[in-house]
Amino acid sequence: MRSVPELVAGIRSGSRGHIAQALTLVESTRHDHRVAARELLQELSGSGDSVRVGITGVPGAGKSTTINALGMLLIEKGHRVAVLAVDPTSSRTGGSILGDRTRMPELANHDNAFVRPSPAGRELGGVARATREAIIVMEAAGYDVVIVETVGVGQSEVAVAGMVDTFLMLTVAGTGDQLQGIKRGILEMADVIAVNKADGDNAGRARVAARDLSVAMKLISGADKRRPPVLTCSAQTGDGLEDVWDAVLDHRASLTKTGSLHARRVEQQREWLHTLVRTQLIEALEEPALREVVEQVESQLDGEATSALEGSASILHAYAAAVSDFEWAQ
Repeated sequence: MRSVPELVAGIRSGSRGHIAQALTLVESTRHDHRVAARELLQELSGSGDSVRVGITGVPGAGKSTTINALGMLLIEKGHRVAVLAVDPTSSRTGGSILGDRTRMPELANHDNAFVRPSPAGRELGGVARATREAIIVMEAAGYDVVIVETVGVGQSEVAVAGMVDTFLMLTVAGTGDQLQGIKRGILEMADVIAVNKADGDNAGRARVAARDLSVAMKLISGADKRRPPVLTCSAQTGDGLEDVWDAVLDHRASLTKTGSLHARRVEQQREWLHTLVRTQLIEALEEPALREVVEQVESQLDGEATSALEGSASILHAYAAAVSDFEWAQ
């Protein structure tokens, strides 16, 4: 593993090897790696200001295909594009396929793009544990567009909205009830909505789906709130992708004009702060002194010698007694 100064210099020079190693470092859960990662991020923070876009979508919406086509369009416009793709993790084996690079062949092999798949692990909200940290690394490396592809649409698929400037939701027509499976929470968080696969015989159905969604957004948004634009596009032909990107830029320009972009970034830092604190508190339970208490309480649950309520109180009491002895990563 390279030293932090070496990683910082390599990242700022655009070395793909240094970037990849830095991403591995910030994703690691080893204590020494966490310490180094904190030092690295402190050096890199504030090094860049990219357009941050989160993309989610219903199953079969073509998220990866759309990102590949949109990314190539942006590269043609002179941008450098980073994609942080999050793959679902098996609850049984803990493994992930991490196949996003194969679904973005052109983008993954372009010199002005960097595609990084990461496992979701135990994280909720469709993102990986170190997605925020990865964004900082990619911005410091000079990527002016950072796209975060989430696991997929669902009830908790809103965490990415707390990391990006614009939240883009993809959907498709021809799946029965156009609103079926799209949760209200997702619609409320979306800044731009695009109906993909609007080509060939499906173009008409896509327009109908977009109209239905526009009506739904009118009801959800109300008269006093910004109504997200609902567009149609085709990742296959490229039609409409320019309009989708223009909508993303219009949204960001609106945030900048009203001062909301700065406020959103500050709120994201606040959310990250609390996430880091929660993570370290949970990791503290793996310390040997507390692990023994946890295991003892768990064994008592089996014999009904204690309840979950009583057990949690015992663990928290042990934590409070031992907290001053923990070596926190500074």
